[in-house]
Amino acid sequence: MSATITSSPLLGALLLGAFAAPALAQTSTLTAADYLRADALNSYNAQLLVDHAVSRVTWLDEGRFVYTDHDARGDHLLLTDAATGKTAPLFNGKALAASLDRLLETRDKPIKVEKISSRGMALDAQGRLRFTVRGTDVACDAKARCAKVYAKAGAEPGNLSPDKKSEAFIRDWNLWVRDLATGKETQLTTDGIKDYGYATDNAGWKHTDAAILEWSPDSRKIATFQQDQRKSSDMYLVTTNVGAPKLHAWKYPLPGDKDVTMIERVIIDVPTRKLTRLQMEPDQHRSTQCDDISCGNDGGWDDVKWAPDSRTVAFVSTSRFHKDAWFRIADAATGQVRTVFSEHVKTHYESGNGTASWAYLPETNEAVWFSERSDWGQLYLYDLGSGKLKHAITSGQGNVTELLKVDAASRTAWFRGVGRTEGVNPYYQQFWKVSLDGGEPTLLTPEASDHIVSLSPDGKLFVDAASTTTEPTVTTLRSSDTGRIVRKVATADITRLKAAGWVPPVPFTVKARDGKTDLYGVMFKPANFDAAKKYPVVDYIYPGPQVGSVRGRSFLAGHGDNQSLAELGFIVVALDGMGTPWRSKSFHDAWYGDMGDNTLPDQVAGLKELGARYSWMDLARVGIWGHSGGGNASTGAMLRYPDFFKVAWSESGNHDNRGYEDDWAERYHGELISKDGKSNYDDQANQNHAAKLKGKLMLAHGTLDDNVPPYSSLLVADALIKANKDFDMLMIPNARHGYGKVTPYVTRRRWDYFVEYLMGATPPKGVELKMPQD
Repeated sequence: MSATITSSPLLGALLLGAFAAPALAQTSTLTAADYLRADALNSYNAQLLVDHAVSRVTWLDEGRFVYTDHDARGDHLLLTDAATGKTAPLFNGKALAASLDRLLETRDKPIKVEKISSRGMALDAQGRLRFTVRGTDVACDAKARCAKVYAKAGAEPGNLSPDKKSEAFIRDWNLWVRDLATGKETQLTTDGIKDYGYATDNAGWKHTDAAILEWSPDSRKIATFQQDQRKSSDMYLVTTNVGAPKLHAWKYPLPGDKDVTMIERVIIDVPTRKLTRLQMEPDQHRSTQCDDISCGNDGGWDDVKWAPDSRTVAFVSTSRFHKDAWFRIADAATGQVRTVFSEHVKTHYESGNGTASWAYLPETNEAVWFSERSDWGQLYLYDLGSGKLKHAITSGQGNVTELLKVDAASRTAWFRGVGRTEGVNPYYQQFWKVSLDGGEPTLLTPEASDHIVSLSPDGKLFVDAASTTTEPTVTTLRSSDTGRIVRKVATADITRLKAAGWVPPVPFTVKARDGKTDLYGVMFKPANFDAAKKYPVVDYIYPGPQVGSVRGRSFLAGHGDNQSLAELGFIVVALDGMGTPWRSKSFHDAWYGDMGDNTLPDQVAGLKELGARYSWMDLARVGIWGHSGGGNASTGAMLRYPDFFKVAWSESGNHDNRGYEDDWAERYHGELISKDGKSNYDDQANQNHAAKLKGKLMLAHGTLDDNVPPYSSLLVADALIKANKDFDMLMIPNARHGYGKVTPYVTRRRWDYFVEYLMGATPPKGVELKMPQD
């Protein structure tokens, strides 16, 4: 790989070693060494330089948890006894590798034990540890003796029953159940057909083979649905290959469609195979949490919760435009449904930020309900008999973000929340407990950090991973009653990360478009930052409304490639504008019905304030980039603020939400209303502003993007051509919404674009960035 040397300072920097700071300001040409040095701080490389950063654990039972520890040698699966604190390797690594190689016949490509993840691990009915290796479900005992599980993890992924003896799966649009001990398969439904199947997972933007359902606690019943997509719109993509392309077609409803996906709720008695349809009209394919019916990482059905005795099931129905939510209870035997209470909002209802934060308590004839009716996300207690509100469980300023557990016996709820402690960053999640009868909540994690918690199955203990944007993770085991630290689990070590040239990002606060509201962001500066110089600025944007630009407030080694881009000689800024979540309801709804806003007024106001504060920020050279919603927003920035933003790199943008799946825009923009050839969706479409382009714009899109189909970017390209505007375009053959293995190529092209057109320098030729190899 060649590098262009144009000055003696750069030659000296190269001789000093791979991680010496480059003298970028003394040359108009960047080198291959500059790029490779920056790539060492890209998230896919930088995270591997952080040791012992344990953020999530998997509880096997009330007293034991598994987690992945990482150091310079790789990943290590560890098992901790919560009572004694004893931690040891989960398996003998050599024995496990040998056992799996024999079982899976992988001698040509031996199993690397350090690549096995603890995510999703569980004990089976025989007490063996079950996990997936190269698409095969296996179960291994303590001596690393492994056997294949009677399951098919590829095209027929299973949904495990609570007793861990069976799993439900989809085959030919019908629901089946498999006995994991014998492999016996039983067909539960028989009338499922294409586009009218049982438990099928298709939100349009996401479509998988997973079975969406909820098992009853006694493992005898399944709550699921028959999903009717027979009248829904179709989406088409074709492959790029030699010869005839292959057609990809699936159901993809759009905003304004008369017919969208509907579900017919059913209860299946597994032993008898009896199917009971709930006595109600078909429901919308909607949830209280996201633009899918299944939002959580566990792949479950978030808005469905069984009674402990498995006789009744509670669920929440959501209207098409998310303005109404109904809490309902169904009798599992008869299918009779009763609506207990409802909530109506002017914009859109949602039930928290991480999970469906409501609970069904038939033992006390009560329900815990989440609402933002006070402008903050709080918990409320309802009487199931009358459907009346009993009282607020939480109140005041700040949000409940996740209701993690409710114990009806002790009348206690545990939740994560933000903005509830004065003087603490309003985005830091802390862990609390509160009585269902009200009163002041107890703060269990008082440290001013962002807390990721993992509760034990009995709720008596939790693992707490605490960190900030600038301080690495400290993981402890704590009491769920008092928050007392029982013992330390791990302390992250960033020695190797610092040796690669990492410097901490700089949190900042600016005012929003209204000149009054505080906005929070993070700034990235080069390691060799010189306040006497002027740096071009790149604004990384994701406008929400479901997440923001900052990517979270826990410790991240790379924040994508924000720090890498800064190392090339830029100031990189990520700012969460109004319209993003975690703050008040009114903050989140700031541009409801006006998705063309994209937080851009706040981005401009924030950057101008930072520019006035710091003379080394060159606001005559401001660029912007983003992916997906950020691709939409970055193009919108060039078209709506053409004199402020000079260069944009826009990836996979949903540039016109009339061509994106129905649940996204109908949730955040509302119903599509057309009259006299015009609609309330016209202004949000980037192609309608194409004539305003002045600067340099790159549109990038994968040709097999089944989340945001590539036609969205092509619409903008068509409008720019008709407006006689110069622009650039990168269509990535056969790439999905995420670019996978070609990510380093796209990253390098993005860096080149900003170096050439925003910095005014010459990028190196032929540099190949590389992701870590499996």
